[in-house]
Amino acid sequence: MSLTVNALDHIVINVADVARSVDWYRKVLGMDVKVFDPGQGKPVRTSLSFGQQKINVRPRGADKVEWFTADHEMAGSDDLCFLTSSTPDEVVMHLKACGVAIAEGPVTKQGARGALRSVYCRDPDGSLIEISSYES
Repeated sequence: MSLTVNALDHIVINVADVARSVDWYRKVLGMDVKVFDPGQGKPVRTSLSFGQQKINVRPRGADKVEWFTADHEMAGSDDLCFLTSSTPDEVVMHLKACGVAIAEGPVTKQGARGALRSVYCRDPDGSLIEISSYES
């Protein structure tokens, strides 16, 4: 018997400052912020949701037992690609209006389903954020 993975449910990003990061993702990428209590005496958690996806936001240096973390977590080490229905020019205008520096783009890249037009920037910890739309 073999195992086939068919989707991502959520990812976890490690950040230096949870409040600063969730504010950036809410303001710049329009994500919804949710705070939840996992119970069992564990710390309150914060997540970002968009579409049918979720990003859990974990503070750098979180206790490995209470948070069940990766062995080598580090804030600012993520490369994330988000899809949008906005045009690359609209993405550029929005990022500029938010005061976010553009690292590169618009450029053509290869996505999971074909060619993408991508604009790159960085989140508050320096993680690389790619905002893309599929070419029609």
